[in-house]
Amino acid sequence: MSTEPLAPHGHGGQPAALPGSDATAGGPAAATLAQFIATVEAGDTLAALARFYAPDACTQENQGPPRCGRDTLIAHEQRALASVQQMRMRCIHPVLMAGDRVVIRWRIHYQTPGGEARQIEELAYQRWQGEQIIHEQFFYDPAQLRQTPDPGTATN
Repeated sequence: MSTEPLAPHGHGGQPAALPGSDATAGGPAAATLAQFIATVEAGDTLAALARFYAPDACTQENQGPPRCGRDTLIAHEQRALASVQQMRMRCIHPVLMAGDRVVIRWRIHYQTPGGEARQIEELAYQRWQGEQIIHEQFFYDPAQLRQTPDPGTATN
């Protein structure tokens, strides 16, 4: 686990570098990171995977086993998108960046096949190699995925 401090999001939507740090030390350019976020927020997660993830990239949900290979990640995302009626992701600022490490807080709104609106929040902890993500681990509370009972039918 990295003990590097993370810099807060800077002015004009660009991530801020830490004072005295080398912002180019293996990490993405601020413009690349902004393009990545914009692509995801535009709802084109498949294009984001194809463009910004390395061919051998791995992702991981909480402490689960990693999924590796961009083709595997794209296939997983296709299945996830097929399991919902619609999905929208929004970046909650600040974005934190230090060298090749980036942390993004996402708020995800989606609609179940039955039409129920849901929302979850997660942190994406990314390791970049130049302009591509090579590892990403998502941290979220799995309880967010469970259906919330209607307050009118809840019992104490």
